[in-house]
Amino acid sequence: MPLTMADTGEENIIKKIGGNPETKKFLESLGFVAGGTVTVISEIAGNLIVNVKDSRVAVSREMAVKIMI
Repeated sequence: MPLTMADTGEENIIKKIGGNPETKKFLESLGFVAGGTVTVISEIAGNLIVNVKDSRVAVSREMAVKIMI
């Protein structure tokens, strides 16, 4: 399921990163890698604030849909 469906505060394991090669590279540079953990901290107008690799990152809804957990 996409990251947008995750419950707030629940730790999830990233299964797959979708999208074109440029998008995958960008998300990987932020720390979104398969096998890593991600926790949704809050959601504002569809955009997510997530905790990944001990950092808080804001992710747009379009990007979050490409992150499968």
